[in-house]
Amino acid sequence: MIERIDDENVWDKLKNDGKPVIIYGMGNAADRIIDILEEKGIAVSDIFASDEFVRGHSFRGMKVKKYSDICNEYSDFNVVLAFASHLDDVLKNIKRINDEHTVYAPDIPVAGNGLFTREFVAEHDEEFEFIYNRLADEESRRVYLDVIRYKVSGKVEYLYNCFCNKNSVYSDILKLTDNEFIVDMGAYDGDTIREFTSYTQGKYNGIIAMEPDAKNFRKLRRNTEGMQGVRLYNIAAWNKKEKLSFADTSARSAHIAKSGNEVDACDLDSLAENENVTLIKMDIEGCEKAALCGAEKTIRRCHPKLYVCAYHRNEDLFELPKKILELDDSYKLYFRHSVYIPAWESNFYCV
Repeated sequence: MIERIDDENVWDKLKNDGKPVIIYGMGNAADRIIDILEEKGIAVSDIFASDEFVRGHSFRGMKVKKYSDICNEYSDFNVVLAFASHLDDVLKNIKRINDEHTVYAPDIPVAGNGLFTREFVAEHDEEFEFIYNRLADEESRRVYLDVIRYKVSGKVEYLYNCFCNKNSVYSDILKLTDNEFIVDMGAYDGDTIREFTSYTQGKYNGIIAMEPDAKNFRKLRRNTEGMQGVRLYNIAAWNKKEKLSFADTSARSAHIAKSGNEVDACDLDSLAENENVTLIKMDIEGCEKAALCGAEKTIRRCHPKLYVCAYHRNEDLFELPKKILELDDSYKLYFRHSVYIPAWESNFYCV
């Protein structure tokens, strides 16, 4: 696999390029990225935000400016994107800026340690190559390679090159029907349930939804009120029944931490032992491998379609599909990236 990657690491490029480094965005992601830049001896020259967020305030001791201000002060510079978005107008603006000044969106894992680099790819070269060769179609191989290239280089054009329409996944790969029994692990506020049931025109056989965050769970319960055949669990998907600590965060998704809020966790096999599960979706902030282990009996018994997010940990791109094939070697593996920068919503779809 490493022989297919021509780009240098984004961090090396930013350090050696000689151009000023300008941060685009604020918040937790910007904090993490600036910390890494500082660790690598890369100076941050300035920061800007979208015009509607510029109110004369500062971030990390720097005045937050408009993009037009930056263009007036610097003749050339590299932009480091420090937030995530799937919104059409935001993505169009990022693309416009990238046409004028190169935009890098460094890949920072949600869970686990280390950065996704050429060295990481080389270290796991055989594993990446094995999954690449097991992918079911040419589009999966193309997208898989572009996502790896993006993660190494930070170049946003690789992601723009592989955006897909989620409905095409539902129609052409998962082939959703009106008699699905759905398990939604990491149900958030029911957004994916809405996607599924909208596609099937409100028809399904049953739904199990698991969401550990109390605030999200209240939204989930409110948004599914009145739906028949829906079982909600305020628990984390895991490989067994136990208590886990989740980070105390205001972010959309919670993740396991050494300390934080204690939540109940459970394996799917204990919840669905009498159900004919036809579709399992996992978006659980780095717990996907453990949840696959906890769904082993269900997967072997029901052979459900799988929708597994593969962007939380660096190793997800090979460890998760390897685990799926261990559970059932007959699965066909597809890989797609939905509209998002950075590489969130890079998913395996298995049938």
